[in-house]
Amino acid sequence: MEKKKKLAEKTAGDRSRVREKEGEQNVKTALGKSSKKSVAIWGATAALLLVATILPAANALEIAPVSEVSLDLPKSAAIVEPVDSVATLFAEDDLSATAAGAIFSSEMALVSTVSRQVELARTPLGAKKVAKSILLNEYGFSEKEYKCLNSLWTKESHWNYKARNKRSGAHGIAQALPATKMNVVSTDWRTNPVTQIRWGLRYISIRYETPCKALAKHKRSNYY
Repeated sequence: MEKKKKLAEKTAGDRSRVREKEGEQNVKTALGKSSKKSVAIWGATAALLLVATILPAANALEIAPVSEVSLDLPKSAAIVEPVDSVATLFAEDDLSATAAGAIFSSEMALVSTVSRQVELARTPLGAKKVAKSILLNEYGFSEKEYKCLNSLWTKESHWNYKARNKRSGAHGIAQALPATKMNVVSTDWRTNPVTQIRWGLRYISIRYETPCKALAKHKRSNYY
């Protein structure tokens, strides 16, 4: 019995020593991990301090300002020759290469187109061509509507922009009555056949919607 008791005590002691060793080992492991974390934290802190020290110095770098600039120009550069006209000034420049030049070129092209239209419309045949172009391209009407317009204004004025009804005072290709109604388009209606055409198409569009409806009204009442 005593031997068993001693054996049991010895076994219990051995187990106790094993637990103590395991405890010591766990403490060492925990201390090691804590030490590594501390080293990492301190390393990161040192890096941040280093960056904070270096960056201001880098940002403080400045380039010395240039106090004086001298250009050696040839004598001929100081001479400015007068120009006779704007055309001479821009003779060697491509105006369309700049935004302002493109706008200028576009406006000049528009003026040229309008001028050609006015001159063309001074004859009955030319007036028909101008009216047809405006009717189809700007109003979006069909060829059928142009035929109605042709019949209507042939009855009214034979497409003569100087036509004037002595009795009523109606004037122009569309026979506006009174003639001053055309001021809504432009005040040059006495001499500009395109103004008369544009006013006539505007009047038809507002009052009758289409030239064919205006022609139908003319056939019923002998006016539109």
